[in-house]
Amino acid sequence: MSSTALPSRPIWAPSDEQIGTTTLTRFQDHVRATHGLEFEDYESLWRWSVTDLEGFWSSVWNFFGLDSESGYERVLTDEAMPGTRWFPGARVNFARFLLERGKPEATAVVSIDETGHTRYLTWSALRQQVSALAAELDRAEVEVGDVVAGYLPNIAEAVVAFLATASIGAVWSSVGQDYAAQAVVDRFEQLAPKVLIAADGYTFGGRTHTRGSTVDEIVSQLPSLAQVILVDNVGDSPTADIRRGARSPVTWRSWDEAMTTVGRNTPVDVPFDHPLWVLFSSGTTGRPKGLVHGHGGVLVEKVKQIGLHWDLGPDDRVFWYTSPSWMMWNTQVSALLSGGSIVCYDGSPIHPDSNWLWRIAADLDVSFLGVSPGYLQASANEDVHPAAQFDLSRLRAMGSTGSPLAAHLQLWARDRVGDLPLWSMSGGTDLASALVGGVPTQPVWSGRISGRCLGAAVEAWDEHGNPVHDSVGELVVRKPMPSMPITLWNDPDGTKYRSAYFENYPGVWRQGDWITVHGDGTVVIHGRSDSTLNRNGIRMGSSDIYAVVESLPEITEALVIGAEQPDGTYWMPLFVVLRPDFHLDDFSSERIRSEIRDKVSPRHVPDEIFAVPALPHTRTGKKIEVPIKRILQGAAVDEVISRDAVDDASLLDFYSDLVARRNLVTAETR
Repeated sequence: MSSTALPSRPIWAPSDEQIGTTTLTRFQDHVRATHGLEFEDYESLWRWSVTDLEGFWSSVWNFFGLDSESGYERVLTDEAMPGTRWFPGARVNFARFLLERGKPEATAVVSIDETGHTRYLTWSALRQQVSALAAELDRAEVEVGDVVAGYLPNIAEAVVAFLATASIGAVWSSVGQDYAAQAVVDRFEQLAPKVLIAADGYTFGGRTHTRGSTVDEIVSQLPSLAQVILVDNVGDSPTADIRRGARSPVTWRSWDEAMTTVGRNTPVDVPFDHPLWVLFSSGTTGRPKGLVHGHGGVLVEKVKQIGLHWDLGPDDRVFWYTSPSWMMWNTQVSALLSGGSIVCYDGSPIHPDSNWLWRIAADLDVSFLGVSPGYLQASANEDVHPAAQFDLSRLRAMGSTGSPLAAHLQLWARDRVGDLPLWSMSGGTDLASALVGGVPTQPVWSGRISGRCLGAAVEAWDEHGNPVHDSVGELVVRKPMPSMPITLWNDPDGTKYRSAYFENYPGVWRQGDWITVHGDGTVVIHGRSDSTLNRNGIRMGSSDIYAVVESLPEITEALVIGAEQPDGTYWMPLFVVLRPDFHLDDFSSERIRSEIRDKVSPRHVPDEIFAVPALPHTRTGKKIEVPIKRILQGAAVDEVISRDAVDDASLLDFYSDLVARRNLVTAETR
């Protein structure tokens, strides 16, 4: 929210005792002891972290006990972007460091499905399974740098598969099982994987979705495959049928067979910038881009994020509702770096009812819960009261990302969940982390994100490349970060990489978000800058409108688009999804307009309001604004978006039909 839409006020503040026990405070003590530096507040600590990159990142390395037998030559080669090299000479392994964290008999991974069936994996069992699968990959002649792909739901086996792949120096990439075969092939064929690890199906919304024939189709289109390992996840494994239909040169093994393999149990150290995983962009506007992140860069970024910003320790249990298709899955697995445990949930967030995630959090003693603003809005719409209905006494913090978090949802969480911080955060797949987010020693303010993350030189810039404060601008990162991609896949000369992030401001990373940095260090994310509303030369954020409209009791979700028209006019329609028993009429439309006018501004009032049965989203749950804008400007659906990248592609036709109807009316009135 912008500061003009809702008053910004603190809704949670840590006590002096809480501040004193945070990892962030202990880190400051470490910096004081090793560098002789004192910081009067978080903002001064942040400023040091982006001014003295060598001092800050070496402090992270030492404080969290990262190690490399070979040592490292220096922290970074230089600050020029792109091309910065971090910790040259260091040899590390992300999986090795993670697997060293937990106590053998403590729980590492809890896996639960929609029926409530729960499996527990101790740290000892996790290490054993990772070692067995690593030996199986060795047996399949997977070499350092080869790709292992996962077509899996959010289950414990996915965690084991990733860590085993990383432990032998192979490269991991995963896609959730809600993706159809062609969407999977569009991603994996770029990587030429040697091994595919797939499940026979998943559960969602009370239904079992078998994926046997889908796996067969994927395998038939990936000629690089030498082996497939099949996980029996839904109790009706079609392994035999798949083997009969699949390409004969491919070796098929069940997960249980792979778990009996004996061999390597020591992860191999690799260069700091050796590829760890490939994450894919959403693919809504073209072929998905493969973003390659390195072992070391992810390691130092994640210990910073989960330690200093999430304040996680060995007693914490993290549950983030996510999918292996989304960067937050990788982040949730990285939470194991704390030595604590994580919850992997395979299923719908609202089945059997809208309380389900809250029930899981209570039953499994979750201490850190991550959900989307959409789920919080659904809970608010259903008038649920998690703290009154469940024992959430172990829950001490929450996180939210995926889209801007409206102020009214922060207030709802305070009133209905408890006196704990709800940290809104924003970053992206590109960086595999957050740029702005929670700070455990700082208050949470209504409608604001607590601060810029340590080591992230985030600024708001105008179109001329000048920093701006207390007004909106492009989110840029002025200095390099270790978790920036080491490359894009199949981009040998870096042309695509530079075009994606450094074209607008040479030498400065442009994230593609619209941000306000306030004088007190808090920030507001207004949405994607490429979907910015621009009415009469005034730029506006769609999140300001969503915050008001989606707080109305009759509306579950909204989408606003600003589209320049061929005749030079500007059309700004609003699409709303109504709750059952509500309908859109002149009275309700005027109420929506009045709310926007009164709580944001008159210029934010839409030209037209349309009721729609549902809104299309990316597979990771984000609203599809830019492609719909282009459709409303007259582009054909298939020219601007891959239907496989959309959760319900049939919804796109409404917008092209709307354009056709408007054009017909225009023609008839001439």
